[in-house]
Amino acid sequence: MAMNDIYAESEPGRAEVDALPGNVLLEFGAPWCEHCQAAQPLLAEALRGQPVHHLKIEDGPKRRLGRSFKVKLWPTLILLRNGHEIARSVRPTDVREIHALLQGMDAQ
Repeated sequence: MAMNDIYAESEPGRAEVDALPGNVLLEFGAPWCEHCQAAQPLLAEALRGQPVHHLKIEDGPKRRLGRSFKVKLWPTLILLRNGHEIARSVRPTDVREIHALLQGMDAQ
């Protein structure tokens, strides 16, 4: 599946995310965040050809989904399998960090 380039206009609810089947990569951040912008080419490279659904969620004040995952810094990448967190990466600066995160899809 391909990388999602656009932040969701509205965030899904936690119950909706917990019910997602298969491998899902949640990306929490903001379009104006320099760290998030710097991570985009790394994400594009790492996600190319990967069997994962990518959800790009804008985070910030009054955004409950990020708080429910205890997101503190952007970007935060959370890999879910069938709604359960199996791996996380905060502010990745190298594509190898994202590849390592995605290796969690093969584990278990």
